[in-house]
Amino acid sequence: MDYLLQVKIGALFGLLILTLLFGSVPARVKWFRRTNGTEAHRTVLSLISCFAGGVFLAACLLDIIPDYLSDISTELAARKVETSFPLPEFIMAAGFFTVLILEKMVLTCQGGGGVQEERAPLLQENRNGHGHGHGHGASSDLESSGHHVHVDFQAHSPFRSFILFISLSLHSVFEGLAIGLQNTDSKVLEICIAILVHKCIIVFSLSVKLVQSAVRPAWVAAYIGLFALMSPLGIAIGIGVMEAQLAAGALIQAVLEGLAAGTFIYITFLEILPHELNSPEKQLFKVLFILLGFSIMAALTFLG
Repeated sequence: MDYLLQVKIGALFGLLILTLLFGSVPARVKWFRRTNGTEAHRTVLSLISCFAGGVFLAACLLDIIPDYLSDISTELAARKVETSFPLPEFIMAAGFFTVLILEKMVLTCQGGGGVQEERAPLLQENRNGHGHGHGHGASSDLESSGHHVHVDFQAHSPFRSFILFISLSLHSVFEGLAIGLQNTDSKVLEICIAILVHKCIIVFSLSVKLVQSAVRPAWVAAYIGLFALMSPLGIAIGIGVMEAQLAAGALIQAVLEGLAAGTFIYITFLEILPHELNSPEKQLFKVLFILLGFSIMAALTFLG
């Protein structure tokens, strides 16, 4: 076994172990799942969720979309495909509408469940002057029972969390491919370190979202376990492609990246950010934590 292959295998196991470690923190620590804690607990949990929203916003605008546009442009140019039609953007739109149609079909099959939540305005006011704007029928029951929930665990639907998991998983496979397709050990280490830092933040944020979506702990563990396997899977595929010298796979990868980017746009702008800003309380702090999550990811992107 040559040194380059050893480095790639080491990167594979490093990504797997650290992703599992960081992803298990919100899933295993009961503090993240409490819905009847103190005011300070609810505030901190809400700000952590806002931080995760900023992380996903940065991942969408600074990582996933630019990577896809670069890859698809390269492949189209290599195949001398020239058209005035915005094909790369159309592929992203296809991913966006795929999730939109699937979600509405699921809601329709459920007999309209979640319609009240979907139609709730972004900011609501309670007539008593203590607005929370969660927009779901269970809120009155929770408040009447004494569990005054500021962080809305039901606002993030399990279906949307599943789509978020799918889009992030696809992107992780492509990140792994970037490692597996390298032909120098220094480049493998450079990309691996960047992906490690990036993915540890992403998987922590994903785990927070899954916990807040009322997903069962066993399913949260399954999601995190599968997500942890995605980058190693991409590395393994990249190693296989390097060995087999496949040339046609790059265009397929670029198209899949575009579909994943479209799904991520939907989740970021129609699920994560609206629900984080759903409650009118502490709006400035929430925006600051969204900006903090975005800024950290932007700094990592800037540092390469």
